[in-house]
Amino acid sequence: MEGDGSDSLVTIKNIERELICPACKELFTHPLILPCQHSICHKCVKELLLMLDDSFNDVGSDNSNQSSPRIRLPSPSMDKIDRISRPGWKRNSLTPRTTTFPCPGCEHDVDLGERGINGLFRNFTLETIVERYRQAARAATAIMCDLCKPPPQESTKSCMDCSASYCNECFKIYHPWGTVKAQHEYVGPTTNFRPKILMCPEHETERINMYCELCRRPVCHLCKLGGNHSNHRVTTMSSAYKTLKEKLSKDIDYLIGKESQVKSQISELNLLMKETECNGERAKEEAITHFEKLFEILEERKSSVLKAIDASKKLRLDKFQTQMEEYQGLLENNGLVGYAQEVLKETDQSCFVQTAKQLHLRIQKATESLKSFRPAAQTSFEDYVVNTSKQTELLGELSFFSSGIDVPEINEEQSKVYNNALINWHHPEKDKADSYVLEYRKINRDEEMLSWNEIEVCGTSKVISDLESNCNYAFRVRAYKGSVCSPCSRELILHTPPAPVFSFLFDEKCGYNNEHLLLNLKRNHVESRAGFNLLLAAERIQVGYYTSLDYIIGDVGITKGKHFWAFRVEPYSYLVKVGVASSDKLQEWLRTPRDTVSPRYEQDSGHDSGSEDTCFDSSQPFTLVTIGMKKFFIPKSPTSSNEPENRVLPMPTSIGVFLDYDKGKVGFYDMDHMKCLYERQVDCSHTMYPAFALMGSGGIQLEEPITAKYLEYQETM
Repeated sequence: MEGDGSDSLVTIKNIERELICPACKELFTHPLILPCQHSICHKCVKELLLMLDDSFNDVGSDNSNQSSPRIRLPSPSMDKIDRISRPGWKRNSLTPRTTTFPCPGCEHDVDLGERGINGLFRNFTLETIVERYRQAARAATAIMCDLCKPPPQESTKSCMDCSASYCNECFKIYHPWGTVKAQHEYVGPTTNFRPKILMCPEHETERINMYCELCRRPVCHLCKLGGNHSNHRVTTMSSAYKTLKEKLSKDIDYLIGKESQVKSQISELNLLMKETECNGERAKEEAITHFEKLFEILEERKSSVLKAIDASKKLRLDKFQTQMEEYQGLLENNGLVGYAQEVLKETDQSCFVQTAKQLHLRIQKATESLKSFRPAAQTSFEDYVVNTSKQTELLGELSFFSSGIDVPEINEEQSKVYNNALINWHHPEKDKADSYVLEYRKINRDEEMLSWNEIEVCGTSKVISDLESNCNYAFRVRAYKGSVCSPCSRELILHTPPAPVFSFLFDEKCGYNNEHLLLNLKRNHVESRAGFNLLLAAERIQVGYYTSLDYIIGDVGITKGKHFWAFRVEPYSYLVKVGVASSDKLQEWLRTPRDTVSPRYEQDSGHDSGSEDTCFDSSQPFTLVTIGMKKFFIPKSPTSSNEPENRVLPMPTSIGVFLDYDKGKVGFYDMDHMKCLYERQVDCSHTMYPAFALMGSGGIQLEEPITAKYLEYQETM
């Protein structure tokens, strides 16, 4: 028996790598089975969801976008973790809780659905194996009785119904003969308690009795009758158990029968590892040799260029020195002037004439040079600027010899940046690439190049988070086939928004006119419809009737910090106004009767394009710009041209609004180029809200945040 126990200990210890959570890198604790069939600790799932939810909803200060670890993070409070695990919990009324995250095991995005963590099964089998491993690792550590008075005695058995461990005396006390508790199931001392019957996570009172072959998970009869698995092929649990056990046993027997082949292949792998080590070192040495040759060429060219610059500098300085000495000679008692003064002292006429003639010519020449001063040489070295642009581009594309793998191309139309960056690329030989490496780096304002960040990607798109606001980022991608990689694609430069993205939805209560406006269920798209009521009101047009704007605002206000949001105005829109407005101004607007006020004559109503004209010098509690008929209208300004051709721009595909509450400033951006089209001061003494108004037919779609997409798994059982 001792030999069997020793073999069991060795076997358990040898499978330790299978018992490690891919997120926390520790032994599994209450493992859950994800939709991709990988397991992860219960606490790790909560931390991952909490981390992603916080990074998505953080709309605070400028420091809200600081980078954080992808997997490991400080443990949040238990209260916060408990809230995120409850069904139906939402961080706030704006956005639902995050249920999509990358599996740490396969890095594919998994979606937990509406029930979140509560829809996942605990992996009791894995939990039991981990407990056996823990017991084998701490064989000398006893499990103490849970019911003893201090000091507790060593337990002798554990009750699976009570989920507690007992010593002999306590077990007799709490499980007396002749009672229901006497029928409880007990085992040897353990800390792993599992339910006798597996219950359905979606129908908590129903037993699991079937297996869905499409989703590869146990289900109950209610799931099959009217739930998510009603149209799926299911089988009985006993049949699934028998089939899977036969397959697993057959596969294990096959592997055991191939033990000698496995050992042989392990030896071959060891040789391949040594060969790879040698070849890798040799490749590094060859690469170093090539770069050293390039360094020698650069040093030689550097020396030649510096010598040419020094020679030109010396020649110019010599000319300046000669010219300066000549001019110094024109000073009194110096040089030429001093010599001429001495010649004037000559009294012999013949000798004077003989000397003065040549001297007079020199004096005349010096006099002319004074009238038209011209330096003897140029100070600029423009002709000596080294042009390395072509060489820099070539060196940037420096790579290995062509490997037969085509270079991926980043799709600029499908790549964009908002709260995160979404990068899409196309690869002509997609089937030949095993994976891709997406590289990105921040470009500083002085164009200083920082090191590249690398992310391995299995597909042809990736969402990048934790980017700093108001910064340029460069992105490029390369393909891998085995250990061979393609050259990098051309770089794509994207500019992040000037502030963290502000999350909100359209408010369906405050001032919303359901007769003229149609709001979708998600509350992120509103449409203005000119219906029958508008036709009836139009009968009064002959007496000066004006159609007013229909307002709709965001459901969350802003009281501090910098915020950015974006939206798309439908191309068919006739007249749309967008911007910000304070709470008191909105109350004033929304109290005004809709069908009796002329928008043109209430100068401070915000209803007309002229409201900005009359008070652009003072800070107002609102700012709205006009968009319509595929045009963007810049309001009049005292500091710029007010000609129509300078104030009317093509309507951007997507428009962004940047509000700096603390500085009282609002700006409107072209999202395609992250370019500010118009900026002005705004009075932020009250709570500010995103404000929109529509007249006639039109529509506004809020820009959806960029999040990880759910990857459907279609593998067969």
